[in-house]
Amino acid sequence: MISIQSKWRYLFMFLGIQLVVMALLSREGYQKRVSYFIRIFRKPDTTGLSGRNQTTVGIPGGDVYANLSTLFKTHVNEDHMPLCPKTSPLIGGPIHVKFPSGLTLAEVQRKNPLVMRGGRYRPPDCEARHRTAIIIPHRNREHHLKFLLYYLHPFLQRQQLNYRIYIIHQAGTYTFNRAKLMNVGFREAMREEDWDCLFFHDVDLIPEDDRNTYVCDSTPKHVAIAMDKFGYKLPYNMYFGGVSALTPLHYLKMNGFPNNYWGWGGEDDDIGLRVSLGGMYISRPSVKVGRYKMIKHKLDKGNDVNPKRFNMLAKTRQTWKSDGMNTAEYELISREYMPLYTNITVNIGTEAGLHSPPPPHPPEKAEEKHPEKKAPAEVPVNVPAKITEGDTNKKPTQNTSNHV
Repeated sequence: MISIQSKWRYLFMFLGIQLVVMALLSREGYQKRVSYFIRIFRKPDTTGLSGRNQTTVGIPGGDVYANLSTLFKTHVNEDHMPLCPKTSPLIGGPIHVKFPSGLTLAEVQRKNPLVMRGGRYRPPDCEARHRTAIIIPHRNREHHLKFLLYYLHPFLQRQQLNYRIYIIHQAGTYTFNRAKLMNVGFREAMREEDWDCLFFHDVDLIPEDDRNTYVCDSTPKHVAIAMDKFGYKLPYNMYFGGVSALTPLHYLKMNGFPNNYWGWGGEDDDIGLRVSLGGMYISRPSVKVGRYKMIKHKLDKGNDVNPKRFNMLAKTRQTWKSDGMNTAEYELISREYMPLYTNITVNIGTEAGLHSPPPPHPPEKAEEKHPEKKAPAEVPVNVPAKITEGDTNKKPTQNTSNHV
C-alpha cells in the first residue's frame, strides 16, 4: 500500500515536472521543436484549410493557378471600378514549384487568358493600387523564361497588380552585361509608362510564396533573400542579388546600376553599395516569405566569371556617380509586343564602348608618301612584267568593327 506521504511526494514531483515543461515551452526554440514533433504524428488535414498552404478562399494550397479560375473579363466601366483591397483576397501563401517537361509558351498563354499583348495585365474587377514593371535581363535563356512566365503571371495576378513584363535581350555574342541591361530596362519601361515600382528579376528564379508582394517599399527592397541554392538563407548581409525592387526615385538617387561589369559576378554587391552611398537602406521580407527556387543550370557561354570584379568593387565609391544611368549608352534594335511579354532587343556594345573603334591603319612608308622620289623598277630586257591573276579583281577590305 502506498502511504499518504508517498502520494504527496509523487504529486509534487508531477507538478514540478509540469512547471519545467511549461518553462521550456515558453522558449521559442523549444516551441518550434515540440510543434514539429507534434506535426509528425498529426493526421493530414483533408480539408486543405490548415497549415502553411491555407488560402483565403478555402482552396488547397500549392497550385499557383488554383484561385484564378473565377476571374473573367467584366464589362464594368473602367472609370467607375472600385479600388482593389489593400490585401488581395486571392493571395494564398506558399506555392508548390516544379518544372514539368514539355511546357510550351502556348500552354502558358492558354492558362493566362487575361494577359494582354506585351505581357500587360490589369485586374478585371477592380482598379489596382500598384503599377509594377518587371525587368528581366536575357540572352539565350528561353528554356528558363517559359517556366518563369508560367509561375510569374499568376503570381502577380493573385496580388491584383497592374503590371507588364519586359524582357531586355542583349544582341550579339559579346560578353553578357546584366547590370547594363537593367539600366536599359529602366529607361525603356519608364519611357513607355509612368510606373510606381520596378522589379529587376533574374530569369532563373521562381517565387515560392505570393505573400512576397511585388510592390515597392519606402526604401530599396531586396526580395530574393531565401533561395534554395543557399539553403533558404541570406548568404551575407549586403547581398542584393536575384530579385530587387526600386521606385524611380530610388533608382535615380543611386544613379542606377553600373555599366562596366562584363561577365558574371560583382554587380550585385556594387548595386547594394550604391544604395548605401545614395543615403538609403535595404528592406527585406521575412525569410519565410522571400523564398525562391532556382532553375539549375551551368554558367552560360559568354557569361564567364568577371576576373576584375573585386578590383572594380573596391573603386565603387569613386565611380558610382560617373558610371551608371547617366552614362548608359545603347542602341534600340527592336521592340516586340509578344503575347506574354514585351521583348526589347538592344545593342549595348563592348568594354571598348558602344561602337568599337576601327583598327588603326598601318603607317605609310616614306617612299609611298612621295612617289615622285621612288626609283622606277628595272625590268629585264625581253621579260614582260608579271601580272598575278586576281590583282585586277581584288576586293576592298571589309570593315570588321562590331556595328549593329
